Amino acid sequence: EIETDKATMEVEAVDEGVVAKIVVAAGTEGVKVNSLIAILAADGEDVAAAAAGSAPKADAKPAESKPSEAKAEAPKETEKPASAAAAPAPAATASAGPVPARDGNRVFSSPLARRIAKEAGIDISAVSGSGPHGRVVKSDVEKAVATGGAKPAAAAPAAAASAAPKGMSDDAVLKLFDEGSYELVPHDGMRKTIAKRLQESKQTIPHFYVSVDVELDALLALRAQINDSAPRKDDRPAYKLSVNDMVIKALALALRDVPDANVSWTETNMVKHKHADVGVAVSIPGGLITPIIRKAETKSLSTISNEMKDLGKRAKERKLKPEEYQGGTTAVSNMGMMGVKNFAAVVNPPHATILAVGAGEERVVVKNKQMVIVNAMTVTLSTDHRCVDGALGAELLGAFKRYIENPMGMLV
Repeated sequence: EIETDKATMEVEAVDEGVVAKIVVAAGTEGVKVNSLIAILAADGEDVAAAAAGSAPKADAKPAESKPSEAKAEAPKETEKPASAAAAPAPAATASAGPVPARDGNRVFSSPLARRIAKEAGIDISAVSGSGPHGRVVKSDVEKAVATGGAKPAAAAPAAAASAAPKGMSDDAVLKLFDEGSYELVPHDGMRKTIAKRLQESKQTIPHFYVSVDVELDALLALRAQINDSAPRKDDRPAYKLSVNDMVIKALALALRDVPDANVSWTETNMVKHKHADVGVAVSIPGGLITPIIRKAETKSLSTISNEMKDLGKRAKERKLKPEEYQGGTTAVSNMGMMGVKNFAAVVNPPHATILAVGAGEERVVVKNKQMVIVNAMTVTLSTDHRCVDGALGAELLGAFKRYIENPMGMLV
């Protein structure tokens, strides 16, 4: 099993055999992609002899694949260092850095070449490449280092330092408490990722918030009718809608109706999405993850409900694939089932919006100069003001309110 920031995936060994030697202990952090992790003894091979055979260290350059070697390959979607999942705690290691530019154009270079250049403090865009199509390879960087033929990359260390989440140092915190009155729990990969992304969000996204109360009586009646009429299979209903399923659908349809709010911000473009891919925050041990209902505006309520149950179950087991929780165009965070009446969620880039859903409850409202009791809830839309202005956010929230209070519109 290999753990990335928020998922644990099984990777099968290429060949069958008996584990003769474990090279990388479970729980080791920052294991490089394609590192040797174990030695397999083939059928009929002496296990002790295989274990005693010379094996490269975990961080050594991997040799060509052999029947007796088991290698772990991280998912290509992430291409990040991973860690053995028996003790989940992946850590970010020094990266090779972003692909540099030369005269405004991309400089093609290998990850190893970029890492060596970064460690040597040189500007890889000043290095001449000898690889295919001018690609900068390891030997080019080593030659530049030896001859001093590249300019220092002075800005790189500062950029790397600024990218790290900031906070009080261990010593600064621990001296405030009596020794023995606490225990230290190291951050695992998920918590580090959450901290980094939310800090990035609050530092770079100018948030603003719009709240509205929505009545639920019509929605609850329709939900009960749909669930009561669900066909049964093996004496179980084929689906069972929740209020959250209907919230997902309503938000997706609202984004379809207000396409200017279904966007993402980049420094040079407004990314206008053609579909509403709605992420749903799911609480799991140690943090949260946001599986995504793709093209939610095109799907039936029963389909959304069944997909959400499957994604939620696998999210709690940390078995989601990266493509099932990365991306999306908006998100829903529902703490109503916890009794929370109202809250504001943090926008999760590249999203421009996130809807915080409070608890449904009976409230007294005035209608036609008469006090009546209705089921209602408060929802708060957090938006990225760079691309969703106040009036646009209010328009989106108004469209959402119409679908919730007139839920038959979600069925046609």
